[in-house]
Amino acid sequence: MSAIRTPEYLLASSLLILLSACGGNSQQALPTLNGDKPVVVAHRGASGYLPEQTYEAYVKAIEQGADAIEPDLVSTKDGVLIARHDPNLAYSTDVDKHPEFAARKKTISVDGETQTGWFASDFTFAEIKTLGGISTDAERPQQYNGVYKIVSFQEIIDLVKAKSKETGRTIAVYPETKNPSYHRALGLPLEDKLIDIINKAGWNDKNAPIFVQSFEPGSLKEMRKKGLNVKLVQLIDADDVDMKTGALTFAAPYDRPYDWAMAGDKRLFSDMVTPAGLAEIKTYADGIGPWKRYIVSVKGTVGSDGKLVDVNGDGKVNETDATTLAPTNLISDAHKAGLLVHPYTFRNEKRRLAANYNGDPKAEYLQFFRLGVDGLFSDFADTALAARADYLKETGR
Repeated sequence: MSAIRTPEYLLASSLLILLSACGGNSQQALPTLNGDKPVVVAHRGASGYLPEQTYEAYVKAIEQGADAIEPDLVSTKDGVLIARHDPNLAYSTDVDKHPEFAARKKTISVDGETQTGWFASDFTFAEIKTLGGISTDAERPQQYNGVYKIVSFQEIIDLVKAKSKETGRTIAVYPETKNPSYHRALGLPLEDKLIDIINKAGWNDKNAPIFVQSFEPGSLKEMRKKGLNVKLVQLIDADDVDMKTGALTFAAPYDRPYDWAMAGDKRLFSDMVTPAGLAEIKTYADGIGPWKRYIVSVKGTVGSDGKLVDVNGDGKVNETDATTLAPTNLISDAHKAGLLVHPYTFRNEKRRLAANYNGDPKAEYLQFFRLGVDGLFSDFADTALAARADYLKETGR
């Protein structure tokens, strides 16, 4: 790809070619930005097996061998950063089973979307600790719902440091500032607290085992301006795929960063993946985290009636009835801009796999590894790691 090659790298490559010609074992240069093996990030922990973003889910992901674990960060009433994907606790906790909190149910707007539920900013951390996490996918194990508790970002850092020491391998943390404009409007900004925790961990360094990500450019820019020197990653979203064409669709609140929407900026997330958009991101971040459909999209079959065809006859039209399209140039374009590429989210359920993967999630991982991603997010880190092992073996690693 377009990574910068030093004279030493070129010399090493020449030696490998000579060894191959003489019958030695050759290695293919990996097509990642820096030639490093792609990292596997456990998305919300081992969320394919246990309720997401609980202590136990993170422990399991580490035991599976994940290179990094990902917490989404929202704030409690008393300013504690906790691991939840949504400020609305109704989505991923058993809060509705707690009658003592029934009166806190309300309807509000989160990033322009009307939501009804219980919101983390109305609870102290002590109260949050009485709630249990639940699985957010009906196809995944439900027997652990309510059993495992919510953790703070500080608890996650303590866990990672202990496990890194115990296992002798470096485990990274990959937090996201979630809904930063929403939190700022509540008087509970995330950025200063996150920077403070990272500083106290001794991790405010580009080589530290941490990446910080956000969908809102303003959040990343603010943290960089305030002296956060870790690797920053701009997340890039979309609403869905038009299965008739394979084109990405954009509808609020997944059409543009919410800080752009608040500022009247009419650009879409798709503007971030143009060469100009990538160059802009490079001014404040080290990488991008695009939805994987920006790299490989899917397209269904359209019948004579103009409707999508249920190809496999299971009564549903979803990705199992679609096939993948040719990859875009996003990885090479991002690498040319000097940006890492960490797409999300990879999952094992067959309903999420295009037909030409033949129900094998490893086939999807292998395609993306071969395309040169620098890492990826998975709900099933064990499967991702197994696929990476196969990939490294085929490259002679």
